[in-house]
Order: sequence, then structure tokens, then C-alpha cells
Amino acid sequence: MTQSFVRPRTDREAGAGSRPPTGRSRLDRYFHISARGSTVAREVRGGVTTFMAMAYILLLNPLLLSGADVNGDRLDQSALVTATALAAAVTTLLMGLIGKVPLALAAGLSVSGVLATQVAPHMTWPQAMGMCVLYGAVIVLLVLTGLREVIMNAIPLPLKHGITIGIGMFIALIGLVNAGFVGKGAPVTLGTGGQLSGWPVLVFCVTLLLIFMLQARGVPGAILIGIVAGTLVAMVVDATAGLDRKVWGLTAPELPGSAFAAPDFGLFGHVAFGDWGSVGAMTVGVIVFTLVLAGFFDAMATIIGVGTEAGLADERGRMPGLSKALFVDGAGGAIGGVAGASGQTVFVESATGVGEGARTGLSSVVTGLLFAAGLFLTPLAQIVPGQVAAAALVVIGAMMMQNARHVDWADRSVAVPVFLTVALMPFTYSITAGVGAGVIAYTAIKAAQGKWREPGAFMWVLTGVFGVYFALHPIEGWLGVGG
Repeated sequence: MTQSFVRPRTDREAGAGSRPPTGRSRLDRYFHISARGSTVAREVRGGVTTFMAMAYILLLNPLLLSGADVNGDRLDQSALVTATALAAAVTTLLMGLIGKVPLALAAGLSVSGVLATQVAPHMTWPQAMGMCVLYGAVIVLLVLTGLREVIMNAIPLPLKHGITIGIGMFIALIGLVNAGFVGKGAPVTLGTGGQLSGWPVLVFCVTLLLIFMLQARGVPGAILIGIVAGTLVAMVVDATAGLDRKVWGLTAPELPGSAFAAPDFGLFGHVAFGDWGSVGAMTVGVIVFTLVLAGFFDAMATIIGVGTEAGLADERGRMPGLSKALFVDGAGGAIGGVAGASGQTVFVESATGVGEGARTGLSSVVTGLLFAAGLFLTPLAQIVPGQVAAAALVVIGAMMMQNARHVDWADRSVAVPVFLTVALMPFTYSITAGVGAGVIAYTAIKAAQGKWREPGAFMWVLTGVFGVYFALHPIEGWLGVGG
């Protein structure tokens, strides 16, 4: 994101045009701390606050990815915690040192959701991570060539909001299913057999309500506090009710022998390209495109949104250094792939640090160092039961719903495509299906209104691509391909 500062002067003016105030340290000059109206203490406090607000990712991303069916196997949780912490630390440090803005990065849950449910079941994990590297490279290329402006202008703003909302609904559904609050019935049901049963589901409900209550009171780090409190409740319930460990699923609320452990780099560097298994070339292209949408547009909106909140944008919403922030964010896709943790993206929780006074990249450096410390706390992350972490998924989904306020629901040409995008992501358990339906509906309705030129050439190309995607099976049958 790019931060300039809180006016009155620009980085260029403060750093070069005028003589810097005497007594400014090298740290101050590098990050433009004084020029942006901040102090080292505020930056450190902001960095710690941001980490506290998003530290839940060290628990949530491993939970989401460990549920992925990778050729019949499950990924090791400790290796996933290490990979998640490593990728978040590296990308956040790069954002602070290169972008020089108070933005923290970690594994994007929307990207992880695509990987866990749509990619991993059809290929090996190294191949899935190869997808991350590809989508990260695509975003970097878009930033370097300036094509990001073309794409940003080509995708209608309402559809961008719809994609974000739909991903939020999808993530929320994953959380509800993981917690056992929603069962896989006809087509879905409340709990098991139409009713809630078992202590783990109650723990989920308590955790969810607690996080919502803390957020309503504006408590910093509400999600992390809720996860910690929910885990403590789960530990008490487990100890007093004498539950079978299996009722908790993948992780049970049991104290580890030690809070610290050496990092498990078992997933690091395992990246493969080509030979995508049962996934054809066209599907690979659509998945990469979906990952680009999930990572690129959310990052752009978050960067601009947090930067504006920090008072770092000018009257036209422009922020110097935006390209550097976008570059680091794009590189985060590749870095996350190499680490084995899914693509990294800017987190909206960075706004919590900004609220504490953070205005420069120094706060991101602090956050990055705290993520690095998380490399040695793997045992603690493994005591959080899936039902507690699932509550955080639902909360994130609820937060992403706020984009609905930007949609003109009275305009059918906008409302229908956005509705299809939002509804089909959770109902089909496919982000790609939601994006495709929204794109096709948008161009079709515009054509029906006699406004077929309005979507633009790029949208019509996407319509053709998604049309083939949806019709892929009958097309293969017609061509005699794929049995």
C-alpha cells in the first residue's frame, strides 16, 4: 500500500528537497518516520498491534490447508505452521524494507480456499504450489508492464465487490462445515440430521459470539483473543467431559509437552511445474486466473483502503510507491509457493496498526520479526481445535461482506451478476464457478440492453473462456476426449 504521509510534505520533499532536521537517525531517514508525523514508539506499537490482529493466520491457514485431500493424504500440520510463519515473515519484512509502508502480508485465505478445495485434490502439493508461483509471477508481470491498470479498468467494479463478497461467503461456509454447525445433507443441513450435537459445536458457537462481541466493542486483536479464549474453553470442556480425542477432528485441545519446537521445513522448496495430473491446460489457466483475481484485486483494494485510512493518499486517492507495494504483494504469491504455505497477500488487519499510529515500513518490520518468532511456536498452534479456528473463518467471511454496501442492487445489470457470483461460490463450493457465472451474466445482460460495447473486449474474451470452462465436459464428449 502506499503510504505517503500525513501531509504536509511528500517523501521526496522531506528526504531530498529540504535539509533534514538535525538529530534524525538513519532509521528515521530511511523510513521517513518524522516526515510522516510518526515516532519509533508508534511504529513499534503499530507493528505489534498488527501482528496481534492477524496472528490467527498461524492457526487458521494450517487448519484450512491440512484439510486438503492431496492424492488421499493430509498435509502435516507442523510443517504448515512453519511454512505459514516463514512466508508471512519474509513478505512482511520485504514490504517494510522495500515498500516502506505499514502493510503486513500472510497467506490469503481466499487463495488457500481455492488450493485446498479445487487444486490439491487433483495434483500433488508441489504442483499446487507451482500454481502459486505462477499466479505470483503473473501479478508481478502485470505490475512491471503497467497492465494492472488495463485489467483494473476492464473488470467492472461491482463484479470486483461481488468476487470479494462471494469469497467471504465461501470461506464462511467452509468454517461452518468444519465446525459441524452445517452438515452435508440435502443439499446442506443444520448440524447432523437437522440438529446440533456435541460439545465441539457448542465451543464453536461460544467462540464465534465472543469474537463478534469483541469486534463490536472495537477490541484490537479480537480474532486472536477469541481463538485463545475458545481454545481455553475447549481445554476445560475436554478435561471435564472426558471426550474422545476423535470428536475434535484433526486437532484436539491438549497441552503439548513443550511450547517451543524446531521449525519443520518439510514443505519448503517443493515446487513442481507441468504434468498437472487430472487437471487440463484450460482448467490450469482458469485456476491461475482465479488466483490472480483473488490475490490481485483484494490486495489493490486493501492497499488503497488502508492507505487512505492512514491519511497517506492525496486528494485523488494516489499514493507514491504504490507500484512497490503491489510488486511485493505479487512476489508474495511466489514466495508463499516456495515456502509451501499458499500465496501471500496484504491483510486488511494492517489497519489496526495504522489505528495505533503506524505510518511507515518500520511497523511492518516489527510485524515481520514477530512472525519469524512464530517459527518456533508450532506446538502452541497445534492445540487449537478445528471448531475454534472455524469460528474465525466465519468472522472473516462476515468482514468481507461489507463490500455489499458498494453494490447498486436496484440496477439489474449489476445486481444479477453480483448475486450469481456471490451465491454460486458457496453453493457450488467453487470460486471459479462464481467468477465465471458473474462474468457471463454481466456481458449477456449488457448485450440484451443493447450495450454490448460497454463491457469491453477483455470482458468478452473472459466470457468466451468461462463459457468453454462450463461446457468443457460436453465439449470433450463431442470431441471424443477424456473418455
